[in-house]
Amino acid sequence: MIDHLSTYASNYPLTKAFYDAAFAALGLSVQMELVTEWDAAFPTRRMCAYGPIGKPVFWVIESREPSTPRHVAFTAGSRAQVEAFHAAGLAAGGEDNGKPGLRPHYHADYYGAFLLDPDGNNVEAVCHSPV
Repeated sequence: MIDHLSTYASNYPLTKAFYDAAFAALGLSVQMELVTEWDAAFPTRRMCAYGPIGKPVFWVIESREPSTPRHVAFTAGSRAQVEAFHAAGLAAGGEDNGKPGLRPHYHADYYGAFLLDPDGNNVEAVCHSPV
């Protein structure tokens, strides 16, 4: 259903370093990087998109002001990847917003972890498999 989505970063280098680390744990990487030279209002705005090879899905876009925090969850292939995502995100400056573990109020096999990125966005990795 979703082709791509974006979030905004008031400290682009810090936020990019956070997502570089957290997404590497999920096997995702930067697929595109741009500077918005065409935008007369902010011609130095940086942006990058993460995803699997050849598919820029999640965009991080530099902003001058913090934006309203949002929540987004990323698929993990295993519970170990959820744990690696959480650990890597913490090491890269993220804030714990829910340690890796089962969340049976969603369903019996819902295994997720939550982090706040440098702009306060609630980012999650989740695995739905029973082991």
